[in-house]
Amino acid sequence: MVALGDRNIQSENRLTTQTLEIGDDTTVMRSLDWDRDRFDIEFGLQNGTTYNSYLVRGDKVALIDTSHEKFHDLYLSLLHGEIDPAEIDYLIISHTEPDHSGLVKDVLALAPNITVVGAKIAISFLENLVHQSFNSQIAKNGDQINLGQGHVLEFLNAPNLHWPDTIFTYDHKTQILYTCDAFGSHFCTDDTFDKDLEALSPDYRFYYECLMGPNARSVLGAMKRMDKLEGINTIATGHGPLLRHNVQELTERYRTWSKAKAKAEQTAAVFYLSDYGYSDRLSQAIARGISKTGVAVEMMDLKVADVQEVQELINYVSAFVVTTPPASGRYATAAQTAISQMLAAAKSKQIFGVFESYGGDDQPIDPLLTRFKDTGLKEAFAAIRVKDTPTEAIYQACEESGTDLGQKLTLKENIKKIKEIDGDLEKALGRLSSGLYILTAHKGDLNGAMLASWVAQASFEPLGFTVAVAKDRAIESLMQVGDTFVLNVLEADNYASLMSRFLKRFPPGADRFAGVKTRTAENGSPILADALSYMECKVVSRMECSDHWLVYSEVTVGKVSKPDSLTAVHHRQVGTYY
Repeated sequence: MVALGDRNIQSENRLTTQTLEIGDDTTVMRSLDWDRDRFDIEFGLQNGTTYNSYLVRGDKVALIDTSHEKFHDLYLSLLHGEIDPAEIDYLIISHTEPDHSGLVKDVLALAPNITVVGAKIAISFLENLVHQSFNSQIAKNGDQINLGQGHVLEFLNAPNLHWPDTIFTYDHKTQILYTCDAFGSHFCTDDTFDKDLEALSPDYRFYYECLMGPNARSVLGAMKRMDKLEGINTIATGHGPLLRHNVQELTERYRTWSKAKAKAEQTAAVFYLSDYGYSDRLSQAIARGISKTGVAVEMMDLKVADVQEVQELINYVSAFVVTTPPASGRYATAAQTAISQMLAAAKSKQIFGVFESYGGDDQPIDPLLTRFKDTGLKEAFAAIRVKDTPTEAIYQACEESGTDLGQKLTLKENIKKIKEIDGDLEKALGRLSSGLYILTAHKGDLNGAMLASWVAQASFEPLGFTVAVAKDRAIESLMQVGDTFVLNVLEADNYASLMSRFLKRFPPGADRFAGVKTRTAENGSPILADALSYMECKVVSRMECSDHWLVYSEVTVGKVSKPDSLTAVHHRQVGTYY
């Protein structure tokens, strides 16, 4: 193993590299980004991330993916240490997202005769990215490249995981499957492989929920193709540790999670434009918000969308969200044609949403809104207007907008279920009494709050408790493993105003604390001035419980403001709703 960079330097953005032989004539080149705490702002990272690139040597040589541009000098030095780049025959592009293809132009400069291999649309995207001619080969599902010495590379289509041009690559000799974003995690560690399953699991799940969950049906489609392979002993991911010790366990988790999402009774479509402004990233945040409500999501890139496919999708879904397309340029006509097809196929019972891309040439959003409204469609959420580089607050508003859409789709069904419940079991469960609490959290530029009642002490040493958080609550995104928050305990004789305040629905992006007296805890979260007591907490683990997450947290700081007062108590009639 070779490591470059000083791991002892305590500074921001520690960047190191690492190489390791992972199979016969097969090397991983890992770019370790130890201090990265956000991934394109959409979601926070607790443990940094890695960008993984691979060399496969037969009689010919293939390089699978490159690295992030921030690793320019480190990565190219690492590559030179492994091989003369001019000797590389193929550069396989798993997908064209910049964190994996950021150094393609530099590799082309070092190896001008190299053949770039990728999906048809990946090659098209790269032509626009590098602005130069290069040798290329389109990889279709089932196509193979024989490198010699037994290394036969087979390609599998895996669109929308999580870009439209994604392909997997399988080496029949080593039985290594290269999957880029799929099965990855933003988890930076010196361990090349998934030795510590317990440590990896929270980040692996969070990564799935953020990037793969909104594309659950595409995940299942890709896994069907994987099932036809003769055997997989290693999954070589684009981010985080490679899967070798727990391949079966971790891939089956993807299958289980995706099947649950794909069984949803209703589906929403999200139309975006990859590589235009911030459309893809904003759409991902919206899709994640929708999927948190149990509504399935189908994502479609307007750059490559077929008009017939657009019509079929609109006919199938209960709601759709669309980005503002460019007013001119290469993809303007295709995107606007697709939108015209949406308008023609849309039905009056559907709801819709629109968001700006901030791509520099966006079609005005208000005329687009008017076109949809004129067909009788109703807005699922207020149009998302992006007038500058999106901030954490914009991405959070996108996620909350998606959640609002999903909750509107499921509202009638949920009300129906509540009305049908009158059995003794449900009434008996409802007799479990609980306190009244308000969770408050701060992370980056974001604040969150939620009224809670399902709270119980869970340990003495260390002091800890559990709280159940519904999957579709906005604060759930701020309560991942390692996150901090405050538990505010409401007073029995002084809870009505706070309960009323935090029981209501907030518009996406709204300030939960406007007009509320607060002070700042040591961990940065708001403390409610009128709370009976408060505890500063750190999330240690999470357990999935159907429609809730059971979050176990350690208490680090606590104080009671009124020692003689009692906690407010909540009583329910039945155990099937709050």
